Amino acid sequence: MKNLMIITSYFPPEIGAASNRIYHLAEGLKEEYHVSVVTPLPNYPTGKIFKDYKGKFSSKSKENGITINRLWIYASVSKNKFLRLFAMLSYSFSLIWFFMWHKIPNKVIVQSPPLLVSFTCMFFLRSKKRKLILNVSDLWPSAGLELGALKDGFAYNILKKLEAFNYKKADFILGQSNEILTHIKTITTKPELFLYRNFPEIEFPILSENKDDNGKIKMVYAGLLGVAQGIYRLCNELNYDIIEFHIYGSGAEEEAIKDLINTNKDLPLYFHGRVNREELHKVLLDYDLTVIPLLNRIYGSVPSKIFEYAKLGLPMLYFGGGEGEAIIEKNKLGWVANESDYDALNKTLKSILPTDLNLDLKIAIQNTARIQFDFYKQLETLKKVL
Repeated sequence: MKNLMIITSYFPPEIGAASNRIYHLAEGLKEEYHVSVVTPLPNYPTGKIFKDYKGKFSSKSKENGITINRLWIYASVSKNKFLRLFAMLSYSFSLIWFFMWHKIPNKVIVQSPPLLVSFTCMFFLRSKKRKLILNVSDLWPSAGLELGALKDGFAYNILKKLEAFNYKKADFILGQSNEILTHIKTITTKPELFLYRNFPEIEFPILSENKDDNGKIKMVYAGLLGVAQGIYRLCNELNYDIIEFHIYGSGAEEEAIKDLINTNKDLPLYFHGRVNREELHKVLLDYDLTVIPLLNRIYGSVPSKIFEYAKLGLPMLYFGGGEGEAIIEKNKLGWVANESDYDALNKTLKSILPTDLNLDLKIAIQNTARIQFDFYKQLETLKKVL
């Protein structure tokens, strides 16, 4: 059995789509390869090293047949761009040190972004004997520009050069969306490209009809409470005459959301904090509808929640535009509202009757997921081309 290494900035016990995606990829490939993972000491999204790893410079363990090397990082969620840069540099330096003292397999999957980390891997690991596979989940730095996290200028142009370098040095590229692959083709035609959606590997729950308590739609958001999602603004813009809104998760906007709830106790707005993924999948079954928002349309981005919620049979209201919107409409997974148009969002919500969110719709969504979002079918195709 051959060796394969996955280098990523996110991995469980960290939460979020990125860590879940890489975990399932590693689990899926371990029957074909001896899989090892290189990742920082867990710190996301809190910006603090998790309790079990505090005081450690590195950690090596074997979990479910996968060797996991966790390296030192200067953990931070500071908005200061220099501290964020130092945090990325610290992991890059740890990677270089790791490369110096360990034998690296001839097949390596590198997660991108962060660009600086993936550049470190592509630069130091390039070899005619080694197959470098770049797993591109977002189009940085252009996504950062669209989000307002980056400004056009010297730093942005440097990041564009790093992006191009990474694509050109890759032997094979996995992209989460067709938009990502289209963008890469404008930069280089060298590597082979493969559409690899972020399909989760979860059990299909048995569905049942939800009880109608007050005639309102029970809408839920679960995930990161960051700038890209814009949940705080969403809370301020929603028409609560027709819904009650429940929030699960953590992130930069968490305190602002709590303050909003405390100062508007008459609103049917509830914050439940962060729960583990297994528990979350159970509680989501109690809701009628989930909202998937993006504050701004981000080219190349397709939220993985779409595929996860489809397997749970949870109808969706998509509020982000782009390829994600097309997936919702094509597969009849719920409703869409024009991106950044909160009047359109409330109008769409008003058009949805509680009776529309019935058991038949949920079963239909789940059955679509069984056929269209099959993790193992996609994985077997990937194994053949790797």
